[in-house]
Amino acid sequence: MKIVDIRATTVTVPLEAPLRHASGAHWGRFVRTIVEVEADNGLVGLGELGGGGESAEAAVHGLRDYLVGHDPFALEALRFAIANPTASLYNNRIQMLAAVEFACLDLIGQHLDVPVHDLLGGKVRDEVEFASYLFYRTSNADGTGEVRTPEQLVAHARALKAEHGFTVHKLKGGVFPPGFELEGYRALAAALPGDRFRYDPNGALSVAEARRFGEAIRDLPNDYYEDPTWGLNGVRQLRDLGIPIATNTVVVNFEQLATNVRDPAVDVVLLDTTFWGGIRACVKAAAVCETFQLGVAVHSSGELGIQLATMLHLGAVLPNLTYAADAHYHHLTDDIIAGGKKSYVDGAIAVPTGPGLGVRLDRAKVAEYAELYKELGGYPYDRDPARPGWYPLVPNDRWADPATAT
Repeated sequence: MKIVDIRATTVTVPLEAPLRHASGAHWGRFVRTIVEVEADNGLVGLGELGGGGESAEAAVHGLRDYLVGHDPFALEALRFAIANPTASLYNNRIQMLAAVEFACLDLIGQHLDVPVHDLLGGKVRDEVEFASYLFYRTSNADGTGEVRTPEQLVAHARALKAEHGFTVHKLKGGVFPPGFELEGYRALAAALPGDRFRYDPNGALSVAEARRFGEAIRDLPNDYYEDPTWGLNGVRQLRDLGIPIATNTVVVNFEQLATNVRDPAVDVVLLDTTFWGGIRACVKAAAVCETFQLGVAVHSSGELGIQLATMLHLGAVLPNLTYAADAHYHHLTDDIIAGGKKSYVDGAIAVPTGPGLGVRLDRAKVAEYAELYKELGGYPYDRDPARPGWYPLVPNDRWADPATAT
């Protein structure tokens, strides 16, 4: 089997409402680039990647000369062909490598008529549990969707729990002053007894502010405290809080993982199938974490159904997955996969059992949302439309005003 073509299509899929984060916002939609890798036997493998709020289409097209004629089974050769670590100092292609790896695994699975999790050693669970992933949200044009106050945050969490069955709740913070977000986080814990919680300010807090926040939540049922401040040395200073420290920002490759093993800073590594360069890299990293008794979870970087499938196959094969996965998925209003959005049952999503990734494209939906992207274009992910001219510092002190809707 040889690759004969690669195609890329950028789509934008609406969200229920704009999502705010420490570095900016998702402006009411996700922009994702769908990758199709065609083989000489007529099979097509699927991949997906983001680009903040921008298209990665041109970059994917630039890989064609690297891929035509390549054997999809030769995944290690693919890694060096696309993302040689020294060449990547000049053009980092890790997320493009991931999207192509997804597609190649999809091709291999279809060719052998087995699901991707069988190619990764076989599943140890049939479903993957997810956390609710709560965001502060600005309102839609019709005035709906806002999540700003503690009361709105609690109401939103309760609605998601009722609809999807979540028992783990993650608050994406770093938007409002830490004291205001602390009030919201504690309100969640009080309103949902028996559930577990996570707080993630995306590294926006100073070490001192992160310590104050951590000391104020030590009595709560915390899963972990995610990226409370920036950098390995920063989070290392918080290890005495007694709350597990997690990251998806400062341990995102094997060199950083080795550093964390030699001089521990974080307790839980959040494995992202795009940030790490593919599902296989995450499986390798999880094995290292298992050896050194580090926790692992599955991270979300704003997925549609194709990347969600990669997260499900990854979660299915990790024996040391003891935390619920993240997913932005429930914020989407639609998807581009056949059959529509996947469903949560009791806070979990079933692992696909079909060949390859187990998902196929709904061509009409792809066409619809490709046209929507052409109409709306991209957006600067690291800016907040509710605060014109604003940009964040690290550590940040330029918080949004919790008294106003903007």
